[in-house]
Amino acid sequence: MIKSFRDKETEAIWNGALSKKFPKEIQRTARRKMIHIDSAKNLDDLKTPPGNRLHQLTDDRSGQHSISINMKYKICFNWNNGSVENVEIIDYH
Repeated sequence: MIKSFRDKETEAIWNGALSKKFPKEIQRTARRKMIHIDSAKNLDDLKTPPGNRLHQLTDDRSGQHSISINMKYKICFNWNNGSVENVEIIDYH
């Protein structure tokens, strides 16, 4: 279950509002993927569909995981025993 967001723009998309920070065409997909994250019982639930490309991050994002929205945008988050924290949408490139 999502407990917190890292920024207001990601939280706005979660709440169904449009964000000026991110392209309009990714926001619906981003919200759908956040719903998937919110309903996941365990991290393995996010391995499907394969297009999510779930992976653990390293370096300055150590401790976080991400799933893909598309080739450019990702949703990053901390998974802590079923609690999802610091959810954010990032431009990966």
